[in-house]
Amino acid sequence: MSDSAPAKSLVLLECLVAGTTHRPGLREFEPQLQPGQPLALAREADSSYDDWAVRVLTSGPGETFWLGYLPEGRNETVARLLDAGYPLSARLTHKAWEDEWLHLEIEVLLAQ
Repeated sequence: MSDSAPAKSLVLLECLVAGTTHRPGLREFEPQLQPGQPLALAREADSSYDDWAVRVLTSGPGETFWLGYLPEGRNETVARLLDAGYPLSARLTHKAWEDEWLHLEIEVLLAQ
């Protein structure tokens, strides 16, 4: 477990971030992303595409950057926990370019 994660946290989900190809400026922002860095999750309850939409964002000091979404079909439990006020966060575990797609792997964490 990286030093940036809470001392005791439970990994709820390991997944890829969906929609990275649709995020303007991500290619330029990508060098600032480092494996192990903490990320934030934000519910998008008014999404017209997915009732359980959860945004994945950078966290910490400075401007927040919207990276993409938790994948549809794997996000309902996380969305319900966020709606109920549980302290969820995420952590970047891997990044790699595959042609024009930025492959971002994350862990969704529940602080204990």
